[in-house]
Amino acid sequence: MAHDVVVTGYGVFTAYGFGAQALRDGLFAGRAGFTPVTRFDSTPYHADRAATYEGDGPEIPGVPVKPGVTPGQAEVLRACALAALAMARHDGADAPVFLGTAGDHSANRGFWEDVAADRTPVDPRVLDSLPARLAERLGEELGLGRQRLSFVNACVASTNAIAHGAELISRGGADVAVAGGAYLVTEDVFAKFDSGKALSREGVVRPFAKGRKGLLQGDGVAVLVLESARHARERGADVLARVAGWGMAADAYHVIQPHPQGEGMAAAAGAAIRRAGIAPEQIGYVNAHGTGTPLNDVAETAALHRIFGAHASKVPVSSTKSGTGHMLEATGAVEAVITILALCEGLLPPTLGYQEADPACDLDYIPGVARPADITYALSLNAAFGGVNAALVLERASEDTA
Repeated sequence: MAHDVVVTGYGVFTAYGFGAQALRDGLFAGRAGFTPVTRFDSTPYHADRAATYEGDGPEIPGVPVKPGVTPGQAEVLRACALAALAMARHDGADAPVFLGTAGDHSANRGFWEDVAADRTPVDPRVLDSLPARLAERLGEELGLGRQRLSFVNACVASTNAIAHGAELISRGGADVAVAGGAYLVTEDVFAKFDSGKALSREGVVRPFAKGRKGLLQGDGVAVLVLESARHARERGADVLARVAGWGMAADAYHVIQPHPQGEGMAAAAGAAIRRAGIAPEQIGYVNAHGTGTPLNDVAETAALHRIFGAHASKVPVSSTKSGTGHMLEATGAVEAVITILALCEGLLPPTLGYQEADPACDLDYIPGVARPADITYALSLNAAFGGVNAALVLERASEDTA
């Protein structure tokens, strides 16, 4: 018998600062988080902006942020995990750890400069460039369970981490799991996207809009406490939402480009909706992948038409990357928290930067201003290089899910 999976706590960090209130005051209030890059010299690159935390907004507990310095993924993950466990009122003992991260590469440049100068690299952060070390370190520092996995499949990594935790709990393999992801803007990853001409030179991101020029990166870390509904009920925990369904799919269309008709994304979403046991028409909001690139947004629109059919035009959709930036491996976890906020508070986040409609993107994208809405189910979508796709269906907490 499958167990219902619920969320009982979360911790979140973005360019707006630490915690949910920072998201309310930033993203939901219609303010984009993009600022000139100060962590490194951006003059060699075409783009010069990202959604990075520069000390404005709520501070990260226990993590001092200095101008020109990138916070460490390990430290921010720890702060988010502690916040999630405190919200869940759980100590995390025996909880497996599942993280989406490609590692912390903030020390990479210094490492290679030391090597080139025939010096012995001494920056301890280099060890955190190993993705597995971050899950192991978090588990050791907080006394979590021994099962510790890092998912590295790019922009679906933390969505997969959440799905893996939900699957484990659903089949009775654990009562509680800690799942999330992390990415903080670093020069080497920024440079790679810039060289691939993926970054917007306008300094803004305009998903689904005519003339959109590309994405911008952003800081993001989120950790969620997943739990079986039975276990949460027995210990009197507050349920924030139910992870009603999850799905993954690969279309293997292209190394980088999405399938033009969104076949993989539609397959992942269809699997998540079927697992939730609902009809597509019951989805009241879609948090889209919405990168703001010419190819992705058209393909995702096509996928949404496949998913919802004639009902597609009636489903509100937004890209929160228009405010937070693209948080790569952390994207799915942060956007899951944003989607939970939308469900709990009855307010759908807007798509910022949207000025003129693109005929190829013909859905309701909630342009500019957050929208009140009383919804029960929401769909969060993510896609990544190599044709991998992932989806979560989240349900607002009720007496039935608590």
